[in-house]
Amino acid sequence: MNLNYVLRNLCKNTTNLRYHSTRNIMRLHERGMFQDLFPDNSVNEIIDLLNVAPQCVYAGFDPTADSLHVGNLLVLINLLHWHRGGHTTIALVGGATARIGDPSGRSTERDELSPIDITNNIEGIKSDIIRIFENHNKYFSDNTENKIPLIINNESWYNKLPVVQFIGGVGRHLRMGTMLSRSSVKTRLNSPAGMSLTEFSYQAFQAYDWLHLFKTHNCRFQIGGSDQMGNMMSGFDLISKIYQKRVYGLTLPLITSEMGDKFGKSAGNAVWLSPNKTSPFTFYQFWVRMSDADAEKMLKLFTFDSLNSIKDLVQRHKQKPEERLAQKKLAEYLTTLVHGAEGLQKAHLATQALYKGSTNAINSLSVDEIKSLFEGATVVEIMPEPGQDVLNVAMEAGCFPTKSKRLK
Repeated sequence: MNLNYVLRNLCKNTTNLRYHSTRNIMRLHERGMFQDLFPDNSVNEIIDLLNVAPQCVYAGFDPTADSLHVGNLLVLINLLHWHRGGHTTIALVGGATARIGDPSGRSTERDELSPIDITNNIEGIKSDIIRIFENHNKYFSDNTENKIPLIINNESWYNKLPVVQFIGGVGRHLRMGTMLSRSSVKTRLNSPAGMSLTEFSYQAFQAYDWLHLFKTHNCRFQIGGSDQMGNMMSGFDLISKIYQKRVYGLTLPLITSEMGDKFGKSAGNAVWLSPNKTSPFTFYQFWVRMSDADAEKMLKLFTFDSLNSIKDLVQRHKQKPEERLAQKKLAEYLTTLVHGAEGLQKAHLATQALYKGSTNAINSLSVDEIKSLFEGATVVEIMPEPGQDVLNVAMEAGCFPTKSKRLK
């Protein structure tokens, strides 16, 4: 059943559903935020739950790198929407499941991580999440409580859970036929490399994560990328069999380039959320360079501006597309959210230095910030020689094919 079709029809009767409650996250479908839900016949139940009382929602992040990236940002934005609606949000960092590796969307098994790497990665991811929520509270929210999500490491329960108890308890509630039918499993089983028992067990661990959060926090909602639906369904199966309670999974669209490529470290095109891995300038430029075709969609997904204000901005953008009003709004908004006002200022200074030749802007940048202006540029090492002038150095660096081309 198509989620957007169901929600559009439900919107025709907003009085009974109290559809405009600030807690009702389902209205985000108007922004293109949700791709699917499970169970697919549960829209009415979800809306009733959201309107009756604040709920608890979680999203999982396996620490396979020391920073999150743009591919994870929409999940954080969605958590912020729940946060703004007064719900309890949990960011589950998978210190344990990082040792297993999620096979979703992969053709090969992940490299094994050392305990030290996992610890460092956890700290980096926690830093990203805390910084983004604090920037939201400071720059985009009138709420004086300034809460941040609960950040929980699933090692805290797996370190106390014997493997025999896990298999004997959780395993008997999960059916092999259902687990084998997951698309992530079928794809890997049919691949030349096959699938290890380690990877196959991942969905059982993610299912138990949700069970544990349900027991300890009454967490009835999980959000994640569209590639996580199979793992969510395993969690639903486990909780419904043990507790006879309904829980709900909501998937978000994967963020892709104009060519349809997924943004992420596996794809080799990651734009990181940590300033130590991607500078505020590079992050800002990523959004400024967004195509006109994607700008409106990204504004709806990644900002908290009303749909009417986004529509007005897009109309003004279409009148003068060369000014890139939509892209600049998106870049300023998200750079402030991820890097704060100071990060946005650095991005503006670097932009002025590189594209407008502002010497004042260059003087305001640190050495590392100046280096960031040339990320991805070809680097040539030259040993200076006595008597060399600027033109000779430029020729040796390969800036011009011939001196006559330069003189023209």
